[in-house]
Amino acid sequence: MKFSLASVALLVGAVNAFTPSSNKMFGVRTKSSSLHMAGGGAMKVKPIGIGSSAPKTIITNVDLENVVDTSDEWIRTRTGISERHVLVGDEKITDISTEAAKNALEMSGLDPLDIDVVICASSSPEDLYGDATSIAANLGCKNAVAFDLVAACSGFLFGSVTAGQFLSNGQKHAIVVGSDALSRWTDWDDRNSCILFGDGAGAMVFSATEGEDDEAGLLGYSMHSNGLSHDELKCMYSGTPRPIATPGDGTVLSSGSYSKTTMNGKEVYKFATREVPRVVKEALAEADLTVDDVDWLLLHQANIRIMETVAARLKMPMEKVITNLSKYGNTSAASIPLAFDEAVRSGQVKKGDIVACSGFGAGLSWGSVIFRWEGDN
Repeated sequence: MKFSLASVALLVGAVNAFTPSSNKMFGVRTKSSSLHMAGGGAMKVKPIGIGSSAPKTIITNVDLENVVDTSDEWIRTRTGISERHVLVGDEKITDISTEAAKNALEMSGLDPLDIDVVICASSSPEDLYGDATSIAANLGCKNAVAFDLVAACSGFLFGSVTAGQFLSNGQKHAIVVGSDALSRWTDWDDRNSCILFGDGAGAMVFSATEGEDDEAGLLGYSMHSNGLSHDELKCMYSGTPRPIATPGDGTVLSSGSYSKTTMNGKEVYKFATREVPRVVKEALAEADLTVDDVDWLLLHQANIRIMETVAARLKMPMEKVITNLSKYGNTSAASIPLAFDEAVRSGQVKKGDIVACSGFGAGLSWGSVIFRWEGDN
């Protein structure tokens, strides 16, 4: 078997991305904490396009008063959510994923044929085998390799780091999509969980920077996971027996399906408010920056109380926190790009702004990426 130099470089880059070391790609790397799983400093990659899409059907808190024993005030004061968008009937998550990616591509000014890599981060794809290839085909990205990545609510962040590794090793342009349809896996009889989730998609276009003098756009990152806490947030396989008449006593297989999402809310809250401030500081250290250098804090849109606590522990005012949680609820891997798209298109975020981004959720997984926005809004 033969390997090209480009293939070897890509493999080395991938290994380096997940191996703690004493050096970072550009500049001096700060020593990682003892809990560090994977991290690194600046990559000569810049985000230049952002897009999002959500289903048209909206379920408000008042609507849910007819479904479970709850109230609009109870939901808003405990979560910060007022409504959520949901897929209905034969609507597909791939359709809104494609729309989000199309919007991001248009903002970037690139042609679909320019794209080398398409990554879809989703825990609830339309196709069990993945949606990335369908999204790439829908966009006309005929020159791109496309694949899916599963990391729940951390998926878009992990996908962005993965794209950065490809673009640091020879590829030129990538699209990262975060999309989820958690309404399909929500227990609508559970008053504690059905109020939280919605459906949506967001996408970001990344490009490798050209020339030695170009500034890096992806400035630093840190990523963690802890499978020992897996049971705190999960959606488990739940098959039914399927006997087949093989010789002898036959064989009992399992006919596939999944249960509904279950979550230990108190433990997830404690996990997020403890680990997210830490991982943001780790990523900032990788970028040789401090909290004072950050223009915006962009967190996974899970719960307003989590965002308020994280901001307070980072000593950042809520005015610097990007949020659209009230309109969409928790859209899992879609929440970060969906919120950022609205912030960019409204003029809230400007070109050159430094954004500290953090995702966290099932796995358990969590991480942070620091990036400089380079899009032309």
